[in-house]
Amino acid sequence: RIQLVESGGGSVQPGGSLRLSCVASGFTFSTYCMSWFRQPPGKERGGVATSDRAGGTGYADSVKGRFTISRDNTKNILYLQMTGLKPEDSAMYYCAASRTGWYCPGGYSRAAYNYWGRGTQVTVSS
Repeated sequence: RIQLVESGGGSVQPGGSLRLSCVASGFTFSTYCMSWFRQPPGKERGGVATSDRAGGTGYADSVKGRFTISRDNTKNILYLQMTGLKPEDSAMYYCAASRTGWYCPGGYSRAAYNYWGRGTQVTVSS
């Protein structure tokens, strides 16, 4: 059974840090593009960061320099280290897996992702 299970969300003050984890099972994790998306209340789900099979990473402009995506292919875990958190980072965070070749789909196209987790909530407020 294919599963993506996120954890690590919570409530933090502006400037704080969190590390999200996504444990994958039921598919060959190392051969997939893995990404983080987020969805603020009342808004569309958008891409945050990507980690491709070739070892490359990508970030949305809004999180560059503050967030770091990484993966452990031996444990089938995807991470998102978030620092310098801002209120506008508040959202439900989802991990997603795409089997499209060596590189992640361009433009964070949600349709290109095959599997999704249920999300973990991040709230940034004072």
